[in-house]
Amino acid sequence: MDRLNLHLLSDSTGETLEHIGKAALAQFENVETIRHFWPMVRSEQHLERILEEVARNPGMVLFTLANPTLRRRLENGCRAIGIPYVAPLDPVTDAMSNLLGQEMRNRPGRKHVLDEAYFARIDAIQFTIAHDDGVGWENWEEADIVLAGVSRTSKTPTSIYLANRGYKTANIPLVLESPPPPSLFKLRHPMVVGLTAGAERLVQVRRNRLLSLNQAPETAYVDLERVNGEVAHARRMFADQGWPVIDVTRRSIEETAAAIVNLYQERLKSSGGLPGLGPV
Repeated sequence: MDRLNLHLLSDSTGETLEHIGKAALAQFENVETIRHFWPMVRSEQHLERILEEVARNPGMVLFTLANPTLRRRLENGCRAIGIPYVAPLDPVTDAMSNLLGQEMRNRPGRKHVLDEAYFARIDAIQFTIAHDDGVGWENWEEADIVLAGVSRTSKTPTSIYLANRGYKTANIPLVLESPPPPSLFKLRHPMVVGLTAGAERLVQVRRNRLLSLNQAPETAYVDLERVNGEVAHARRMFADQGWPVIDVTRRSIEETAAAIVNLYQERLKSSGGLPGLGPV
């Protein structure tokens, strides 16, 4: 098994580098990776201490440093040690610079913007967890997105995925015997999205769920006729309210979330909001 010391240096939270490192390492097998994580590198003194650790644990350096002085010192230090270093965002920013005909600006405020985005994402995750499965409906007006659907239409995992993108997301199960709170139909700020799936697929997923919980696999919960009724009831509700609908039968969580984000951005544009990549 190969062994790799991977040093990740960032002048912000370093999340981008973590994702890039994980994505690259996923392409290789039998590699024992030791990650050395160095966030908030903003002074020469801090960088000098890191270079000492890099020399003691040579491997590879990935970095995102906006300060040109720190960047030059890191590059010179890596060359002196004799280890490779890569700034993975450089090809992207260089291509954008050429396309836009602009020089990239290292504005100090950019680091603060990244930090604010990080805390906004944490806030979205906390909100989403607190408003799962119909809980906290009194605060739904604070949400960005509300997902509605019958049981096992991937509402919770999709909500968590959206929260990690910075969207405050609540979700509500639609149950025949238990109407949703009236406030669901009066929401103004959040975008309500209906999630649906084929009845046969829902029966299969529900039966697997019951088996995993060691419960009887043959109940009304997995009766095909009843599930068809649930799906039809939910679809009528979506149509009556004019909510967008996404069929999750053959979609992954990521694909469903991407479709929801597209709907959200289109809604922003049509309402005069500024288009963008999302809340973060």
